[in-house]
Amino acid sequence: MSRKRRCYEPGHRPKYLVVIDKTAECDRAVYYASRRAARTGAGVLMLRVIETGDRAPQWLGVAEIMQAEQHEEAGEMVARFAARANGIAGITPERVIREGDPTEEILALIEEDEDIAVLVLAAGDDEEPGPLVTSLSQAAGSFLIPMTIVPGHLSDDELDAMT
Repeated sequence: MSRKRRCYEPGHRPKYLVVIDKTAECDRAVYYASRRAARTGAGVLMLRVIETGDRAPQWLGVAEIMQAEQHEEAGEMVARFAARANGIAGITPERVIREGDPTEEILALIEEDEDIAVLVLAAGDDEEPGPLVTSLSQAAGSFLIPMTIVPGHLSDDELDAMT
């Protein structure tokens, strides 16, 4: 069952959800969401999903070490983008790290957090928009919230003019 959005009710604050990944265009989504959040008084929630689908069975100790390394790397990546958001707009984003399929985890987080108002993604500057944009666009009809797709080629100045 879909949870009602409560982001504009008393005691709540809307959030822009940004998915942090290793793509070059991720910075564009962070920039856009940070500027919009600062302008509208909203917050930013950064999600990093550690994909587990291609994990091969490992000896228990090796698997635990690999998992710890992935979490450490994910935490460092999110921290870098959180610092970037703070530098852009003086905001301190919330941070979430999950394991699983990115699309499923994004949808689950949107379902769980009734203050998420907009999902912000950035498209690659080549002919393909990127796997996450492609995957989530196919599910967009059943989304609980709007999705903003930022063109990956836009400069800071161009994004400033829009936000």
